[in-house]
Amino acid sequence: MRRAPVTRQIVSVVGGKDAASASTYQSTNPARTREVVASVGMADADTFAAACRTAKEAQREWAKVPAPVRGRVIASIGRLVEANAESLARLVTEEIGKPYAEALGEVREIVDTCDFFLGEGRRLYGQTVPSEMPDKNLFTFRNPVGVAAVITAGNFPVAVPSWYLVPALLCGNAVVWKPAEYAAASGHALYRLFAAAGLPDGVLNVVFADGAETFRGLERALEEGTVHKVGFTGSSEVGRKVGELAGRHLQSACLELGGKNPMVIMPDADLELAVEGALFSGFGTAGQRCTSLGTVIVHESVHDEFLRRFAEAVRAARIGEPDQDVLAGPLLDQKFADRYEEYLTWIQPHHRVVSGPTGRVTEDSPRQDFTGEGGLYYHPVVVDGVRPDDRLFLEETFGPIVGVTTFRTLDEAIELANLPGYGLSSSIYTTDARNAFRFREGVSAGMVSVNNSTSGAEAHLPFGGNGKSGNGSRQSGMWVLDQFTRWQAMNWDHSGRLQKAQMDVADITPDLDFRLP
Repeated sequence: MRRAPVTRQIVSVVGGKDAASASTYQSTNPARTREVVASVGMADADTFAAACRTAKEAQREWAKVPAPVRGRVIASIGRLVEANAESLARLVTEEIGKPYAEALGEVREIVDTCDFFLGEGRRLYGQTVPSEMPDKNLFTFRNPVGVAAVITAGNFPVAVPSWYLVPALLCGNAVVWKPAEYAAASGHALYRLFAAAGLPDGVLNVVFADGAETFRGLERALEEGTVHKVGFTGSSEVGRKVGELAGRHLQSACLELGGKNPMVIMPDADLELAVEGALFSGFGTAGQRCTSLGTVIVHESVHDEFLRRFAEAVRAARIGEPDQDVLAGPLLDQKFADRYEEYLTWIQPHHRVVSGPTGRVTEDSPRQDFTGEGGLYYHPVVVDGVRPDDRLFLEETFGPIVGVTTFRTLDEAIELANLPGYGLSSSIYTTDARNAFRFREGVSAGMVSVNNSTSGAEAHLPFGGNGKSGNGSRQSGMWVLDQFTRWQAMNWDHSGRLQKAQMDVADITPDLDFRLP
């Protein structure tokens, strides 16, 4: 018997206190859209800017806390998330429709991130550097940036935010975090777990606001000098605007944007393995990952056999209630369903849909015996015959649709993989190491998988993209430390006199005319 839904009442939290709301947003369950998961008090630009001022004040004292102690706070966050993993995963499933097994994996990603960074509290290493002059020592130090404004999407409502929050806090920064409003309950729950670890008030603030108010508040904070780093995960379109705003204030934003991720199938590929990878990366999370498979680029010699197997696997895949054993549940929110309906209009007469019905799962168009009643469920779609000038080939399609095209040579496959201009994730299936390394060298993606899907990240590897997928910044692992610290150089001259660099340098003169007899 299903439990009666509970509508949570949540508001922004600034400086440890509930903040005023300007309006209300209803976060609903996409599997049963009439169920309200949370009534969300929405803040305005003034509240966002005020949160940044509060964070700036709190950051001064937080930065004075020794880094190993900050690392112990990160350890506590990891243990708290681990102890609450099932509850948090159930909330994620309820609010965004992610299958429970995937939601549990997402929560595990937070724990892994904490486990990695808790040790960085003892490894925020600087360096000692030899000087070109005697009686002089050179040092480098990592200093916290200050206040980080972090704006995240809701398809990974707790894992991706942790990629920003954990290293930012560990490095001594304060954070103002704006989660996606349609995943506000999950964001609020994660905030409460972080706060329970003992973070001082104001070091982490959560603000619920729409995009327009957030942008205005961020602009004001940048003008006031209360934000020193901007992190954004979302669409390439919005990422450009955020990057432009940060650039006007001489900041480089950390941008993790969309993708049109290619998967190349070589003639020597294990087709069964390739189909499994394409199915998961194309339709897991209903195709709503930035790393979801965009286009399968398959060698013409194995195209027909791969397509037959792939279409068969897609037709057999189970779509349904996300608390059951399914490949995918509903789309995240009505706005994504509306957008996906538009993507389906990009299917042209020269295309061939090989996966069965398209559009919404209904009583008149069921998915096996599932009618999708009350939810935002859509049939997974495989489109063959996609051409390089098609919108389906060139643009990100955030939802359960995958294109298929062919190639003759590996060079052609690499050119096709790079053509859309994104550069997040990529994959190649081959048993020849030469193919794998040639693909790695040629593809523009920040991440390359060999005999694995385009989706999947580990907490100790750099995550991020190039081109339309981002500005080259990286999250996760030790590489993200460069986003949340600034290098400071120090020289200490104990010679008792002024030594001028590049001028008062000891010079040993060689005899460059010397020759062996």
